[in-house]
This record gives sequence, C-alpha cells and structure tokens, in this order.
Amino acid sequence: MKYANMMTLDIIAKQSDIQLPTYTLRALMKQIFEGIRAFHSSDLVHRDIKCDNILLHSPPGSDRVHIKISDFGFAKKVDLNNKQTYLAGTIPYMSPEQFHENPIITQKVDIYALGVTFFKLITHKYPVNERFLKQQRKKMTQLKFIDRPPEIKDNVLWDLLSKLLEFDTNKRISAADALKHPYFISSEAIADISKDQQDLAS
Repeated sequence: MKYANMMTLDIIAKQSDIQLPTYTLRALMKQIFEGIRAFHSSDLVHRDIKCDNILLHSPPGSDRVHIKISDFGFAKKVDLNNKQTYLAGTIPYMSPEQFHENPIITQKVDIYALGVTFFKLITHKYPVNERFLKQQRKKMTQLKFIDRPPEIKDNVLWDLLSKLLEFDTNKRISAADALKHPYFISSEAIADISKDQQDLAS
C-alpha cells in the first residue's frame, strides 16, 4: 500500500511476541485519538474502527510512523432520531449497545471499538470473542464490564481503557476527553514521549 508501507495495526496485534515499548504505545494511541477527535468533530461516526482499519505509514528516511484511519464504508452522520435496523461493524469490536434491538448509534460505538483495538494491541486478544454472532450478543448482554487482563499492569493505562470499554454510554469517555487523561498529560507521560513523538501526535 502506497500510503501504508507498514501495513496495519493488525500486524502487531496478531503477533503475541511483539510487546510495544510504553513510549511507542502511548504515541500511537495519542495519534489515533487525535484522528478520531477530528473525525468526530464533523459529527460523524465511523462504525468500523478496528486494528485492520488503522494504517501505519513511515515516510522513507523520516524515522516516523504516521497513523491513518481507513475504511469509511460504514461511516455516517450521527442521527439520534432514527434507530439502526441492521448490524454494522466487526463483531468483536462492537459495543454492548450495538447488540440491542434497533439501537441508536452514537460516536460512543467508535470509542468502545478503540478500547477493543488498544486492548488487542496490548494483550493480542479480544475482551470478548465468541465464535458466532448469537453467542457474542448473549455474552455482551450478560456482562456488566470488561475484566482487567493480567497483561495490563499499568494502572493509569487500565483506567483509560476501562473508560473506553465502559458499558454505560453516558459514562464512556470521548476522544477529546481521552486526550486529557493522565495517561497522556501526566509528568510521567510527557517524559515518556519524546518531543518529536509529541509533535507527530499533536
């Protein structure tokens, strides 16, 4: 791919032997949040955020990695007046409310999908991944929250992820608010990300 010479996040997520350094993970996450924040500012919802739709591109000789969000086939304007009568998205990334009958779809479905994306990037597995749609729906309607996996030891990181994976849409964080989370703005976070990485992610 001309503008994704490092392919997609799925390349990393599928390889359990790859553990990203904290500064790399933080910089990648910040870039992705910036992209979603900008996209959501246009009153749009993507509806198919996933590892395979986040492209990685490193301009030759730059030593930088740019994040690109792709595949807008399911994207649409936010519509709070009409219920969705069909499934849109990739099952393991779908939020709890998407399994309700004729749900109202908001930008919060993208936020949940981002939570799944980061969860998979770190742990190399999905929070919930039943074999069939019917089983996934049943499991998602039974759950109240996503359990913290042992692979995520950073309390601040898990606090952010748990806010992305929040089942209550009213409590689920926005992309703009996620960028204000201590995971990105604490003194430890600022020290962890180089000036070049901060510039790239801003």
